[in-house]
Amino acid sequence: MIDAPLLPWPDAVLERATERRAAAGFMPDLLAGARYLAMLLSGGKTLVKDGRILFLDPAVLPAGDEAGRGTVFLGSTTDAVAPMGPDIDLVLVHGVDEADAAALAESEGAVLLGYREAVATLDAAHAAIFIEASAIANWHRGHTHCPRCGAETVPESGGWVRRCSNDGTEHFPRTDPAIIVAVVGADDRILLGGGTNWESNRYSTLAGFVEPGESLEQAVVREIAEEVGVRLHSPRYLGSQSWPFPASLMLGFIAYTDDDVATPDGVEVTRARWFSRAELAEAVSSGEVVISARLSIARSLIEHWYGGRIEDAPASNTAKEAVGG
Repeated sequence: MIDAPLLPWPDAVLERATERRAAAGFMPDLLAGARYLAMLLSGGKTLVKDGRILFLDPAVLPAGDEAGRGTVFLGSTTDAVAPMGPDIDLVLVHGVDEADAAALAESEGAVLLGYREAVATLDAAHAAIFIEASAIANWHRGHTHCPRCGAETVPESGGWVRRCSNDGTEHFPRTDPAIIVAVVGADDRILLGGGTNWESNRYSTLAGFVEPGESLEQAVVREIAEEVGVRLHSPRYLGSQSWPFPASLMLGFIAYTDDDVATPDGVEVTRARWFSRAELAEAVSSGEVVISARLSIARSLIEHWYGGRIEDAPASNTAKEAVGG
């Protein structure tokens, strides 16, 4: 068994300023000051220009206060998002009308892209901001009413809390834990799988949600047994990545098996294949196999097992490549 080190731990690219955003009048004062930059989100897409999220001066934001539109304080920039520089307040404007967003993209020379499309060109810092924005926007969209009494909720604390207008209860963003696993056989091959929603040549690491009352390690063993009939031992945590589609935190593991036969369940996993390092590198570089895109934890787990970078075939290295968990 390989004594695998942890995946690299990236620093936060935004200072979330929890105490600052909780202060009375924080958001109205910030928006009135017009010294922030804004990221738009419309139908899960944002403005991208020259391989970066296009953050807008408030003066060019589309007018209107249509239903479903809201604002959230994302945080203040750190040195990690250069060349923007540190100490710039970023605000997310979500629920923007698609026609308004398209018109703004045209006027600014940008394109509207979803995360899966944009991640092929974004750097790690801007990809992290996109993930944060998607996560909080998804939460707002699904929590407009109190789960206890059904009354409307209103945002507070810069958009990171929603309070019930009837009983005053506070509601916070929720994240669903999910495990994602690099399964390694006794002969050191990796097991990758694919599902019906993917192209027939796309393969990735296996994943699933943690159930109530279950430890992460128990979820690793159960999910892999359910999906491909492989019995695991020695699961080891390596790192994590937020995956807010809609609200997951992917907890990455490497785990080992003495089994050499994988039987897909035919529902979540429809194909499974063992690869040696040489086989996977050749299959990916030739285009026979497509694996998860860079900046995904799935790709990190695969390349962690491989021991270095795996080069994509030129035709698969495009902005349309899906990230996949």
